[in-house]
Amino acid sequence: MPAPAPRRALGAFLLLGATTSWAADGEITLPVKEAWFEGQIVHYVSTDISDPGIASKQGINYVPALADTLRPGMPVERAYKFPGDEQATVLPSIPRPVGGGNADATYSPLWVLVMVRWKPGVTPHTLTSEEAVLAAQDKGEVELTRTKIVANWPVVRARGAALQGVR
Repeated sequence: MPAPAPRRALGAFLLLGATTSWAADGEITLPVKEAWFEGQIVHYVSTDISDPGIASKQGINYVPALADTLRPGMPVERAYKFPGDEQATVLPSIPRPVGGGNADATYSPLWVLVMVRWKPGVTPHTLTSEEAVLAAQDKGEVELTRTKIVANWPVVRARGAALQGVR
């Protein structure tokens, strides 16, 4: 028998409160993640992904419909993810600048994950740009595997600018 509505609501509140917080004024707090872009650390929030295992592991929304964005012409870019989390993800674009003045028409918060795995015998080192990832592939240091996993990871802070309200 399901719990009465007030108990379900309280349980959902407590579960959500464990990973996020919000104030009486309507603000919420989300954890930010780091990524590399052209040699600099940028920050994004991870809210949705089309893979149920990653969604469960990270405590984010499982959204299978995100995979539908992999059709030609859709605004999805590659994000270079290291499956062992040995380093931060590498993004090929960011809003320039972050916020309402973004002039980079190619930026999208939707990313298809490309897994980056170091080949045996190669000493891993930090790759801080898409160019570095592709150069490591050309040198035979890494293997890139494009997945069908799409993530919604909006960049919220980069190059000294942040979305309004980001602290």
